[in-house]
Amino acid sequence: MNMKKILPCLFIVFGISSCNIYKSYERPDMEVSDDLYRQASVQEDTVSLAMLSWRELFTDENLQALIDTGLKNNTDLEIARLKVKEAEALLLSSKLAYVPSLSLNAQGTLNSVGGAAPSKSYELAASSEWEIDIFGKLLNAKRGAKAAVEQSEAYRQAVQTQLVATIANSYYTLLMQDEQLRIMRRTAETWEDNVRVMKAMKDAGQTTEMAVAQVEANRLSVEASIVSTERQINEIENSLSVLLGLSPQQIKRSTLDAQSFPDTLSTGVPLQLLSRRPDVKQAEQALAVAYYATNQARSAFYPSITLGGSAGWSDGSGAAISNPGDWLFSAVGSLVQPLFNRGKNIANLEIAKAQQQEALLSFKQSLLNAGAEVNDALMQWQSARKRIELDKQQTEALESALRSSELLMQYSSQNYLEVITARQALLQAELNIVNDRFDRIQGVINLYHALGGGY
Repeated sequence: MNMKKILPCLFIVFGISSCNIYKSYERPDMEVSDDLYRQASVQEDTVSLAMLSWRELFTDENLQALIDTGLKNNTDLEIARLKVKEAEALLLSSKLAYVPSLSLNAQGTLNSVGGAAPSKSYELAASSEWEIDIFGKLLNAKRGAKAAVEQSEAYRQAVQTQLVATIANSYYTLLMQDEQLRIMRRTAETWEDNVRVMKAMKDAGQTTEMAVAQVEANRLSVEASIVSTERQINEIENSLSVLLGLSPQQIKRSTLDAQSFPDTLSTGVPLQLLSRRPDVKQAEQALAVAYYATNQARSAFYPSITLGGSAGWSDGSGAAISNPGDWLFSAVGSLVQPLFNRGKNIANLEIAKAQQQEALLSFKQSLLNAGAEVNDALMQWQSARKRIELDKQQTEALESALRSSELLMQYSSQNYLEVITARQALLQAELNIVNDRFDRIQGVINLYHALGGGY
């Protein structure tokens, strides 16, 4: 059998055994269970909160201006954008691998023997080389690079959603701290009045020095809390400024009472997490990259076919380059079939398979994590709403108890310490209701972020 018959047979054998190399990545069978969200907490609706743009969800103009600034100036987001450009450059490089390479070679020599006049010669040639991608080496490199671009873009989206959520959380934390500071300052003024009243009662012999000291201690405790809250507000403003890419400064903001959010929230269906959650998309594209890397490792077992050639001229007489002496032409075709590579190809394939399995497990885990975050955020929002109702009832009861204790102290021999206790309980209840209002807002933000909103 001559070579004309042997070569086609070899190509047929290699082609049949390498069919899997050409397959595109397909998403593995993912059991996206309908009970990924707890059914008792979820409305049956394909409309998801994440479908809203962040401007539609966060209607406060001050917050919108802060998010705009963050999207323009944040360094982490800018780094993520640059990573996308890097991946796009690698994709372009993998596409250009299909194009033949072209180079120009110029050479000139001077030879002198025994002091004779030197002889001159030159050679000028252009050469080209082209690898024929029969067994998918370049194809899988290009597909892997494309998946890497999509992975980088998903990472950029993940950074952006996290940035939007962090800015919103910081902003509403400032509003919460402002409201608590207002309550504490109002309470401090009340305690100052109480101190004056108690001193007057002591001068009149109606109370003791111990009772005066107790009221004074409570006033000082509230004053200390005010100082701590002011420090916390300053620290949050500084950290938010840095997040926005600005020098530390005061943050312009509204009030907690001016905020409004939807009364009902919808999570959509679990399957939407595959297309909306940037980190889930990033994990899937990492799986695709690993899949194509495995195909590349397989293609290393098959031959590489390269065509090359050169054309130019040479002259040993020393004439001008524009007056060539002899024309040079060459054409080369090479086929390299790996036979023994000290086990490197086998090891590389096993490593690629293991990394592909790791990427698959990470992809599945990212989906489970996303479902847990959605459930946690939804429960946070629901429980905060219930606590707010209980807080309001508690505050009303404590306000009634405080009024009653003050009346009893005026018209009976009741100890003033009971009034102090009632005031302390009311202060704590008022602070709790502010905390729970913030917790409800934070639940909305966390749910929006968990569902993949914000980009």
